[in-house]
Amino acid sequence: MNRRHFLITSAALAALPAASFAQMAPEGWLDYEPGLIEKLLGEGKTVFVDYSASWCSTCKAQERVITEIRAETDKYESMVFVRVDWDEYGRAKVTTSRKIPRRSTLLVLKGDQELGRIVAGTSRADIQALMDKGV
Repeated sequence: MNRRHFLITSAALAALPAASFAQMAPEGWLDYEPGLIEKLLGEGKTVFVDYSASWCSTCKAQERVITEIRAETDKYESMVFVRVDWDEYGRAKVTTSRKIPRRSTLLVLKGDQELGRIVAGTSRADIQALMDKGV
């Protein structure tokens, strides 16, 4: 590729909206929007919250474990799984009000209670134990 084509391609890619590259929540997950978690909790739902970033290898490892566990059984169907994008909401109230220290934090919430959390853990046993707290 010559320099001119490189510059034109680079400029075109830079002009695309950042949302084009945003991570989509995996199947069976909801992407966080302001007020979503409170709405679900108000409806009496148990909410599993994943604070993650698309570039985070620990987050990807957690996602693989959660996906495997959910595929093996239907006992978590009553729980709602919400993905909070760290890059977008890392400094927002949804993060600061729950004192979330970093991306790769997993929570289980019910009513006004936090039933449990894992920070940066990828152990299948630990993640499944956290998920079990919600059923």
